[in-house]
Amino acid sequence: MKRVLLFVLTNILVIVTVSLIINILGLRPYLSAQGIDYQSLLVFCALFGFAGSFISLQLSRWMAKRGMGVQVIDPASPGGDFEARLVARVQRLCQQAGLDTLPEIGIYPSPEVNAFATGPSKSRALLAISSGLLNRMDDRAIDGVLGHEISHIVNGDMVTMTLLQGIVNTFVMFVSRIAVYALDNAMRSRDDDRGSRGLGYFSQYLLISALESILMFLASPVIYWYSRRREYRADAGSARMTGRETMIHALESLRDGPRIQDDRAPSVSAFKIDGRGHGIMQALFSTHPPLEARIEALKRLT
Repeated sequence: MKRVLLFVLTNILVIVTVSLIINILGLRPYLSAQGIDYQSLLVFCALFGFAGSFISLQLSRWMAKRGMGVQVIDPASPGGDFEARLVARVQRLCQQAGLDTLPEIGIYPSPEVNAFATGPSKSRALLAISSGLLNRMDDRAIDGVLGHEISHIVNGDMVTMTLLQGIVNTFVMFVSRIAVYALDNAMRSRDDDRGSRGLGYFSQYLLISALESILMFLASPVIYWYSRRREYRADAGSARMTGRETMIHALESLRDGPRIQDDRAPSVSAFKIDGRGHGIMQALFSTHPPLEARIEALKRLT
């Protein structure tokens, strides 16, 4: 139920935001008696394509806290020795990484051995660690994981992923509408003598939806490819902060530990340190490279 409510809320915000922008800018409809206005269509698709991604980004911390039950630690009053030491470690690593603003630090109750970073900017980030990871990993491995997530924040990966998703959304919406419009025109021209009205609104809507799904599926490997690249960069960033052997030890601990996946908030899955298992069919659609490949990449790091 919580996932459904968050999904509905995000979509309502997207529709309201885009509608307001369209009215404020006075954009005209992209379809008229003269045909399709490609410039208006591109603006329309970009507004919807980027609005959804950026609204989700702005809500990402709030959604992660609600979806995963993250308990944020107050750095000024951590509440216990364990929490105080965790805050101190994050502060030390942030200083090493040159991150001026300390991210929100939280723990979420889960048996999975994982952690993630999210947020709309470097100064408004959330770093969350599972209780399973804190209970099962030693201090050295935890340092490697924290360094990895801080590297994501320093690299601005959340924003870059949002921009990439916005571009893909725009492309998918733009191409699908042009294709359906061309098909509708072709049907009208072919059946002009019989008075055909073309596809009709409902058929156009169904075709656009189907084409968007197909095109998004075909374009998604680009997003997943970039996601895997940024995991290697975050591993390298952690290696520079904590030492290469420390980061290798962290990944080996993940590899040898229990593979439990917590799917309560799918939106943060791409930002966790460890993704799902990898098979041949999953190679193009995985947010994370295999742990063995990441370990080997670190061993080659100079």
